[in-house]
This record gives sequence, structure tokens and C-alpha cells, in this order.
Amino acid sequence: MMKKMIPLVKPYIAPASEMMPEIERILYSGYIAEGEEVYQFEEQFGSFVQNPLLLCLNSGTAALHIALELIGVDRGDEVISTAMTAEPTNTTIALTGAKVIWGDVDINTGLLSPENVRSKITEKTKAIMLVHYAGMVCDLDAFHKISEEFHIPIIEDAAHALGGKYRGKMIGAYSPYTCFSFQAIKHMTTVDGGALCLKRENEFKEAKKLRWFGLDKSVSRLKNDIKRPGYKYGMNNVTAAMGKVQLKHMETIIGKHIENGKYYDEKLKGIPGITLIPYYEYTEPSYWLYTLKVEQRTEFMKALEDKGITASPLHHRSDTHSVFKSSHCELPNLDKFYEEFVHIPCGWWVGEEERERIADIIKRGW
Repeated sequence: MMKKMIPLVKPYIAPASEMMPEIERILYSGYIAEGEEVYQFEEQFGSFVQNPLLLCLNSGTAALHIALELIGVDRGDEVISTAMTAEPTNTTIALTGAKVIWGDVDINTGLLSPENVRSKITEKTKAIMLVHYAGMVCDLDAFHKISEEFHIPIIEDAAHALGGKYRGKMIGAYSPYTCFSFQAIKHMTTVDGGALCLKRENEFKEAKKLRWFGLDKSVSRLKNDIKRPGYKYGMNNVTAAMGKVQLKHMETIIGKHIENGKYYDEKLKGIPGITLIPYYEYTEPSYWLYTLKVEQRTEFMKALEDKGITASPLHHRSDTHSVFKSSHCELPNLDKFYEEFVHIPCGWWVGEEERERIADIIKRGW
């Protein structure tokens, strides 16, 4: 009989008594494509992240792509990014024809190093892509200074960071472009979906056109004139209805991630073989995953697995993919961090008893 494991990731779905009537209402309403339900979800999610200039899309990848399009990233340009992320962050850059320039990470956090990014800027640099990996928030103070100094826009890939904060406000309220994902295993899922937060009204209007072939939905289709081709990136009403129900639970769900993360921050201090991740000043992580550095990682993961606990690095560093061969460079900090980091279960499904057991098992050694 297979041992029941405490998983590293697990989708949260609101109770059927709440979810199914809303999905059924939309399915049989006669209007299941993008419409009023999407616009209501945009308004509600915008309130949650404290930014009204928010566009809902069919994926977080679509949000990244539209952000790059708004900036005008094209063939011959460079975008500085991190290899410490899931694949879409950088494959989306590749779709524009631009070259990915790898910035090294801060060896203490695994997040993009502002100092290293500064050293990689050239006259071809068109954007800087930040990733709030695992819900840890990048050093936004340092990156905003770089952005202002060099007049290079920042895109925040916040797929892991819903509920994270910077200077007391939600991620999504600061940089000119912030991208969220509602993919299956994120803090909030709508099965798939995403959102793009913007800061300028003119770009918000342009992004609306880019998500729907270049058409202006405020004008009759018969009177439209496409000036810039767009994509089929719109969210549908069924997904949005699901999102509206899910959003009602997000304060509680994200709160459980944060509560568990802070518990580990205290209980795992001072354990031989473990180095905890420091968080930057003015930032508050949302702990999508709990990240730590360990000695003898393989043995650590095996010790937890034997006790029914999943532990894993989860993501594969992006710079090893053949599509990025021309971007190859030395990343000594990432090399070292990548050998040591690991994630342990931290989400809403981890109760007080489970987290205590996980901490006790780790304290016993491996």
C-alpha cells in the first residue's frame, strides 16, 4: 500500500456548495466567453491587489507576453532575467525574438541580484524581469533605483507571490508591469488564467486590445479597425466566475501559507545543516513554497520522504535549455544556491500538527 504523502503543492478549490451554482449559472446563461463576469472579477481582484488597472487573461504567460509587447521588446533587444524560475518566464521573452541575458542571483536568497543586473545592462537592454520566486519578494528598492537611473522598465513575475507585500502594500501596486498566474497549483487557481497589473491608463487601453486580436471591445466589431495585431488571450466568464468564488477565500488561504512560513522561520532556526533564507527590508513573503538551504540535500529529501513528507527543488533552472544556448554565461551564485535549496510543504493543507511533525523530523537530522 502506498504511503500517503504530505504534498508540496495542492490546489485549493472552494466548497462545491459555493462553486458549482456559480459555474452552472454561467454555463447556461448563454454568454460563456469574455463578458461582464470577467469585468467584475477584474474589479474585485484589482481591489485585492490594490491596483484598478488590471486585466484578466487566459494565463500568466499571456500577461508576461503582453507586458513585453507594451514595452516594445523585439528582435535584437535584450531582457535581463533570472534562470531561477519556471520556464514560461524566459520562453516568453524568447517568443519576442529578444535575447535573454542572465543575471546572477543573490546567494543568500536565490532571487535576482540587483548588483549583478546593473553589471549586465547595455544599450540593448529593454526590460528587467524580476521573479518573486516561491513567494519571496525581490529587493524592489534596489531595482526601482536601477530602473529610474537607466530608464529601463521592470516587469514583476509574481506568479508565486500573490499576497506578498512591499512597503506594506500588495505586490501588484508598484512596478509598471506585474504578472500573476492562476494556474492549477498557485495560491489561487481558476484551473488556468492570469492577470496583468499596469500603472498607465494608455497602456491599460492598449493591453485590452492586445488580449483580443487588436480589437477594441468598446466599439462595434463592424466598426473596428485593427491597427496593431493582438492575441486570443482573453479570460472567459466561466473562469472568471470561478475566480470570484476563489477570491472570497484568499485572505484565509494565503494567511495559512504565511502562518506556516513564519512558524518554520522560528522553529527551524539554529539547526545544524540548515540555512534559512533572509527576506529583504520592506518586503513580506507570501510563502507559496517554503524555501531553505540544506547540506546533503539528497539525504535530506530522502529522510523526509521516508516519513511521508514531500521535499523537492521543484523547478529546473532555465539556463540549461537548448533554446537559451546563446545566452550562456557563468552564474557562480546560482550554481551554489541551486545545489543547496529545497522546498518543504507550507500551504493551506498543512495544519498545526503536520507542521510540527515536519519541524521535529528535520530537527532529528538526516
